[in-house]
Amino acid sequence: MTDKVIGAEEAIALIRDNDVITTTGFVQSCIPEALHAALEQRFVETGSPQDLTLIMCAGAGDSKGLGTGRLHHERLLKRVIAANFGRMPKVAEAAQANKIWGYNLPQGVISQLYRACAAGQPGLFSKVGLHTYVDPRLGGGKVNAVTEEDIVKLVEVEGEEWLFYKATKIDVAFIRGTSADPSGNISMEKEPLTLDCLAQAMAAHNNGGIVIVQVERIVEQGSIKPKDVKVPGILVDCIVVADPPEMHRMNYGKIYDPALSGEIRVPVEGMPKMPLNPRKIIARRAAFELPPNGVVNLGVGAPDGVAAIANEERVTPYITLTTEAGAVGGVLAGGSSFGSSANAHSILDQNQMFDFYDGGGLDLTCLGMAECDAEGNVNSSRFGGRLNGCGGFIDISQNSRAVVFAGTFTAGGLEVEIANDGLKIVKEGRARKFVRAVEQITFSGSFALERSQPVIYVTERCVFQLTPGGLELIELARGIDIEKDILAQMDFEPVINKPVPMDRRIFNDDPMDLLSDLLNLKLWERVSYDADRNILFLNLEGWSVRKKSDIEDLTKVLIDACEKAGKRVNAVVNHDGCRIAEDLYDDYADMIQYMLEHHYATTTRYTTSTFMRLKMEQALNKRGLAPHIFERADEAHDAVGIES
Repeated sequence: MTDKVIGAEEAIALIRDNDVITTTGFVQSCIPEALHAALEQRFVETGSPQDLTLIMCAGAGDSKGLGTGRLHHERLLKRVIAANFGRMPKVAEAAQANKIWGYNLPQGVISQLYRACAAGQPGLFSKVGLHTYVDPRLGGGKVNAVTEEDIVKLVEVEGEEWLFYKATKIDVAFIRGTSADPSGNISMEKEPLTLDCLAQAMAAHNNGGIVIVQVERIVEQGSIKPKDVKVPGILVDCIVVADPPEMHRMNYGKIYDPALSGEIRVPVEGMPKMPLNPRKIIARRAAFELPPNGVVNLGVGAPDGVAAIANEERVTPYITLTTEAGAVGGVLAGGSSFGSSANAHSILDQNQMFDFYDGGGLDLTCLGMAECDAEGNVNSSRFGGRLNGCGGFIDISQNSRAVVFAGTFTAGGLEVEIANDGLKIVKEGRARKFVRAVEQITFSGSFALERSQPVIYVTERCVFQLTPGGLELIELARGIDIEKDILAQMDFEPVINKPVPMDRRIFNDDPMDLLSDLLNLKLWERVSYDADRNILFLNLEGWSVRKKSDIEDLTKVLIDACEKAGKRVNAVVNHDGCRIAEDLYDDYADMIQYMLEHHYATTTRYTTSTFMRLKMEQALNKRGLAPHIFERADEAHDAVGIES
């Protein structure tokens, strides 16, 4: 047995000029602060080590100088490969000033590259990043002019486009755990997340490098149960006990929260309620997209309010909220604890969570947006003169079955008055979000359309949907004037047919009975039957087909109504203001075909949405069915002999 416990200064003295360093941490959590502080101190006092390469996934800092923000000193860093620069603004400034080389790559890709490094592989094949600024055709993830080496290549494998990300060998790994025994076995019982600590340690060790672990305490040799060891001692070179203890805070806002570490479970009923403001309005509208029995990811900012709404509406037990950092289930935390979850079901390593996301395990994501253009492209990585970085945005948005982008219509000083089941704009924000062309493509609208990915854009005053013709205005808050409050605040004109009013419940602070909507408990109220004329009316105005189970629920309601009629019926369906998710038109057409074969004598439908008529006609024509999709109600009624 070897005692690997040493002081921070002694451990940092092992780092050489030109070393490649990786560090753990997610936003403000799980950061080995004592190691960052010791590295900064050594450089300030001695001017060494110099010209380091820093590799990291998510941002690890408070955006004010802590965490990796400590490494901003000139000549300390030569190159940075990171998913997020916003947590280290002075490092971002150095990159923008061409003082260091820099790459902004997707968080999940970097996370998975640690494993490639550990396995001695040259890199990683992934579709993540295609048609975004990471694609070599759009910049290859380079953040400035002095960064010349290509570490992302476009390749073709069996007729499909892929990106190949080159692995960078790691010399030093900074990781963090709770307890260590003298031989270096590490447990993480008080950590909210495990992140990529094992993969990072293995990547450095297998490259002949060193692994330095910051812990809270030393325990007796052999006292950590084998299954509780998250990083085995064979990978660890140095153990540093955080001193003072504040250097080992759970995050910058909390010394320790046992609910986030899984030590205890807390009652969720007492969690604070969000105040009714634009952020809550956005979160409430986005919550109507939640898929029961589905897996959901929420981004930072306005989207993380969806977790609070789900809790307020008692929806949380019917969905599984996750974070890219590895938390599965529970009530997702916000603020300084973002990435963690109270009462989590389990905690995965970060790279495993991205494997799950990349493979199609995610049913819905709700993410923020800094800019959006007429093609549906979204920028969240570089805007307003700031290099923020993509974080996990690209990995998550490209691989989720459905996407909701959420944010205020304008930014910087927006003031609204919420009343009369709607809102009034008191003062517009200084910055426009809906621009002619985004500064950087973090999400490609055309690539989403190519893959039939459902995408909507939720603001406090309206909702847009991505269509082949561009963004279509599909919902509008009461009290909002289209010319003054929408078109005059955009740099382009969206498609406008007949937007429906946003649900009035969103603008009142009473419970919305969201669960009834998500589970379609009142869907039967949309069906009526006229026995004298043998006509079944189905009013789907304002209803959304978000997932396959919605179609299944509708089918059951229709079959029940037809069976009660006792014969085949003539169906008239109002689709005005109805939204069918882009990838579900074929499933919806299958339902229509089934009803025609078993229960309908005839069927007609109408909608003012050109996009829906086109998509429905395409789906029905593939099945050899006459579309019968009209633009107006009177046309549909005339087709079955109903007086308008």
